[in-house]
Amino acid sequence: MSNTAKTRCAWTGDDPLYQAYHDCEWGVPVWDHRALFEKLILDGFQAGLSWLTILKKRENFQRAFDGFEPAVIAAYGPAKLAALMQDAGIVRNRLKIEGAVKNARGTLAIMDQAPSGFSGFLWDFVGGRPIVNRWRAMSEVPTESAEARAMSKALKAHGFTFVGPTICYAFMQAVGMVNDHTIDCFRHGEV
Repeated sequence: MSNTAKTRCAWTGDDPLYQAYHDCEWGVPVWDHRALFEKLILDGFQAGLSWLTILKKRENFQRAFDGFEPAVIAAYGPAKLAALMQDAGIVRNRLKIEGAVKNARGTLAIMDQAPSGFSGFLWDFVGGRPIVNRWRAMSEVPTESAEARAMSKALKAHGFTFVGPTICYAFMQAVGMVNDHTIDCFRHGEV
């Protein structure tokens, strides 16, 4: 079956970058703390923008934010923040850039406090395994859930920003905590 003949979630449209992201990443369970941190930060940068904008700049974000290593980002000072504000390869929003630093510090605090680390802390909101939904159409998919609201509240209590319930739910979808592939999508049964 060719790539274009596969039935995918409707949000992918005809864009090859969206399709590749959908086919290979979206909804696949992620357990690595650094990868989870990266996706959470990128979802925060997406606020008010399209995910396609972030996907197109993802490699630039990875370079600019030192591979999304929380310990490195947590130590960013004024010079690095100023350099990021001048980097045309990323979204240059001061609050989001400063938020990434706050979130890195919060991630390190959680890693020090939670017995299961950052990954376990996040996965605990879904009981440690993916919630598998059976949506027939994208119009049925919610923009948040009780689990996303609880995650948002807990992250904010650790000093995180740009982690409202909608961002947390999008994050949960992206990292496979929630399987929101529609049931006609070829990836629904695979992830």
